[in-house]
Amino acid sequence: MGVVFTATIKLDDNKKWFIELQDTTDGRSEICFDMDELEVNIEKLGNDYGGRIDEVKWLKDENVPLVVMDEIRAIMAEHRAKIEEERGEPITPVATRKEEEN
Repeated sequence: MGVVFTATIKLDDNKKWFIELQDTTDGRSEICFDMDELEVNIEKLGNDYGGRIDEVKWLKDENVPLVVMDEIRAIMAEHRAKIEEERGEPITPVATRKEEEN
């Protein structure tokens, strides 16, 4: 079985979002209040596996509204664009359309 983390989007008592990152192998978890903190904690937990993480499963609590999901998606897109600019290459595979056969 591979190394799988879960990232669960939750709301605190003030309706502010945070992400609970959990290592499903040993149950360790970290609370992350922004994407930079999430990245640091993924790396920290992943160090125990030589940096090899097979999957991060995204979940959300039922009380997390769509507006929060949209905010997190926008932040993640900005974060990914920044990383891709620094690396000079895409970090996610780009889907290509198959050529139609004639």
